[in-house]
Amino acid sequence: MGIIKAALGSVGGVLADQWKDFFYCDALSPDILAHKGQKRVSRRSSNTRGEENIITAGSGIAVADGQCVIIVDQGKVVDVCAEPGEYVYDASSEPALFCGNLRQGIAASVQSVKERFAMGGSPGKDQRVYYFNLKEIIGNKYGTPNPVPFRVVDKNIGLDIDIAIRLHGEYSYKLVDPVLFYTNVCGNVERAYNRGQLDGMLKTELLTALQPAFAKISELGIRYSALPGHTVEFAQALDEVLSPKWTRLRGVAIASIGVNSVTASEEDEKMIKQLQRSAVMRDPGMAAATLVEARADALRAAAANDRGAMTGFVGMGMAQQAGSGGAEQEMSVLIQQQRQRQQQQQRQEQQQQQAGAGTGGAAWVCACGAANQGKFCMECGQPRPAGETGCDKCGWKPEPGAKTPKFCPECGDPF
Repeated sequence: MGIIKAALGSVGGVLADQWKDFFYCDALSPDILAHKGQKRVSRRSSNTRGEENIITAGSGIAVADGQCVIIVDQGKVVDVCAEPGEYVYDASSEPALFCGNLRQGIAASVQSVKERFAMGGSPGKDQRVYYFNLKEIIGNKYGTPNPVPFRVVDKNIGLDIDIAIRLHGEYSYKLVDPVLFYTNVCGNVERAYNRGQLDGMLKTELLTALQPAFAKISELGIRYSALPGHTVEFAQALDEVLSPKWTRLRGVAIASIGVNSVTASEEDEKMIKQLQRSAVMRDPGMAAATLVEARADALRAAAANDRGAMTGFVGMGMAQQAGSGGAEQEMSVLIQQQRQRQQQQQRQEQQQQQAGAGTGGAAWVCACGAANQGKFCMECGQPRPAGETGCDKCGWKPEPGAKTPKFCPECGDPF
């Protein structure tokens, strides 16, 4: 009885699977990353008894924009198609009378009946079509539950400290390698693979990668408060850290990332501002201006004293006398230092201009810092070094170590 049932099942199954199939997939929602293809069967169709996981040779597969199709035969990916349109799969191991040569189709069908009979009437094959969502998967919010270390570097003022910041934003990702995603993530899913099964792991790994990404951002000299304006550099830094896990392991890559807010603790912000103000005071001019402004504020406050302006001025005078050296003395010292620096800079510029004028570039600088034209220094009287000897007219100089000629080989002027 079992042999008869197996024989009837083998013949009936092979005949039912002779019809060409048409696979399709409705629009993939943003929550679906992968979905198994469906055979289109209507009320008018005679192909209602075919095996679900059998793809007949010559079957058509519809591929829409933003989708990728892979064909799996016996658990192995045998074909991939990401080009929109209709794809005809004619390399199936399941024969069909309506595809190719009729005589060859009949012979292959008879062989298929024998194989199914040996399997008890069931096909010993598993062929599937899977659709993958290649669109950008948006709406992934992230945030640091605890403060994350961030290194603040400002070479202009010599600032290099570590602070703690909180970061909140949103990112999106895309499937860039569906075959890798199928092999290592979703596998032979029965119907659909939802993004909720993966988003938790991606978010955890993203938060873990923030600290090394912040290190790369700090090396570029980008401050934490400027991160919302440097999302491109931020995404590249994250991608460099996450690429080994996301792209090479799962076939997923960051498409875009946005930063909603970046905040540091109140103590860290006050510390940075204080260090910046202290760095500004290194400049004598800025320090003098700050003292002038502070004294002007003190005068205005004294004039607005409720007990009378004279009381405020008397109090201010006592405070000035109690100070070490007085504010006026400190201000005059700062102003004098600024003037000396400006005068020294102007003097150097004038010497360089005078030395370069009319000498054709033959000027030389003495060890004392003075720029000269002739053979002796105008400030200290030292002779021009031997390596600096050259033509005063055209500026030609001999090679180092070479003998100095009596006449310039360029213009003929005597040395």
